[in-house]
Amino acid sequence: MGVAGRVAVVTGSGQGIGQGIARHLAAHGAKVVLNDVDESRVEAAAAALSAEGGEVAYVASDVATSDGAGALVDQALATFGAVDILVNNAGVARDKWLVKMTEEDWDLVMSVNLRSQFLCTKAAAPHMMEKQHGRIVNIASRAWLGGPGQANYSASKGGVVSLTRTCALEFAKYQITANAIAPALVDTPLFRSLKEDVQERLIGTIPVGRIGGPEEIAAAVGFFAADESWYVTGQLLYVCGGRSIGAS
Repeated sequence: MGVAGRVAVVTGSGQGIGQGIARHLAAHGAKVVLNDVDESRVEAAAAALSAEGGEVAYVASDVATSDGAGALVDQALATFGAVDILVNNAGVARDKWLVKMTEEDWDLVMSVNLRSQFLCTKAAAPHMMEKQHGRIVNIASRAWLGGPGQANYSASKGGVVSLTRTCALEFAKYQITANAIAPALVDTPLFRSLKEDVQERLIGTIPVGRIGGPEEIAAAVGFFAADESWYVTGQLLYVCGGRSIGAS
């Protein structure tokens, strides 16, 4: 996989899917800058990857703010001298039926899930444009198709899909690709925090009969991040065990 020597920035990589993506890229030779809003969490994740032989740095910042996004890109440039790969992964969920959803629930999810991707892309893109090379990989979700109790989450992930397509068109002439991945249920601390009966019910909605692992999402990211994927842009790849094609 052609990411060796490239500099990758992965938001929300203190745990879960983001940490799995950072580990995958580091294992294939990328220099990785991790990020999380929780400093102790991202510091621990960076230490773990470093112990595995990865060349890593980290930034504790809120990438839903322009200062936080800028600090992340600045750290990548200061430490490794480039930003070749940007993986916009940071996300939260605040599921409620729409009539019970507060404005704060809506604003938080839209800010973390969509605004952060806009801000980080805006901060990183000029450096990619100057270099005439870049890979932007946005984490969307199967939920962009819609789901009960997920008006805010589904809307934010739908925005990610549209943002990705627009970035693909705007940046193509600079040899920068932009693609998105739509996972379904993934084995993360958030999923494991659900009651056992809820976990079982959700797993029952997946045609292959199991949830995915962070490493499976990471493998898809690795494809879009690689040098070899230069002719693939503006695409959405479902990594969902078939949940996007008819399961309820």
